[in-house]
Amino acid sequence: MSYKICTMQERIYLASSWRNRFQPPLVAALRDIGHEVYDFRHPQGGDGQGFQWSLLAEDWMDWTPEQTIEHLSSDYAEMGFDRDFAAMQWSTRGALLHPSGRSAHIEAGWLKGSGRTLDVILAAGDEPELMIKMADNIFPSIDAYLVHMRKVISQ
Repeated sequence: MSYKICTMQERIYLASSWRNRFQPPLVAALRDIGHEVYDFRHPQGGDGQGFQWSLLAEDWMDWTPEQTIEHLSSDYAEMGFDRDFAAMQWSTRGALLHPSGRSAHIEAGWLKGSGRTLDVILAAGDEPELMIKMADNIFPSIDAYLVHMRKVISQ
């Protein structure tokens, strides 16, 4: 008698912040489990450079609202947006890793609104957020999330 091993590999869009030091090890851990993960820091693999405002202009933190709107139309911003949004569309599941920035929360909202499963991974010291109630799953730690994602792959 033979047994078929069934795996439920997910394509995960991991939304977070450039400043979140837990993002790179989480990407690696999810890949080790067997999931595909979009890494906004290295979107084309290990050599790819993710979008960063600081690569467009050194004074980006001092822009007026009008300058921000103007720079959103730059070729560099268009390329970064198109690449990240294509990855969101490619994904089968979204994860919001706290702490994270404003873009990550917009991404998480789009992922949930488009019908994808949305997981939220909290961090110690997080300020409570009411609207994370819309997530399918809320985890108190990365370890708890990884336990869950191991179960998902073995279903």
